[in-house]
Amino acid sequence: MRAAGAAFEQRACVELERAGLKLLARNYTTRHGELDLVMRDRDTVVFVEVRYRVRAGHGDATTSVTRGKQDRLIRAAQLWLAAHPQHAQRPCRFDVVGYDGPAADARMQWLRGAFETE
Repeated sequence: MRAAGAAFEQRACVELERAGLKLLARNYTTRHGELDLVMRDRDTVVFVEVRYRVRAGHGDATTSVTRGKQDRLIRAAQLWLAAHPQHAQRPCRFDVVGYDGPAADARMQWLRGAFETE
């Protein structure tokens, strides 16, 4: 499953770059969790969570980002910003990119501003 995750992260990165975003970091790991992709959309720092689900038995890929997962992503993003002070004053948002179904047929679903910090 790790290989599938990496493949979908790469796919998302390519599609988001095609949409004009610039990659800043990939797989930024902290003790709170991992940021799949950190990108820039003009002046905004975008923290992207990439999800893939073969079956939707427990909901689709984009809805699988629970409140607990959101909290971990927010903490990881705070640590990334602290480590990269040149971006700390920029606006930030959290996007979720989901892929559902068999890998060959999975289409990207991109939720911009999928959740807010409290």
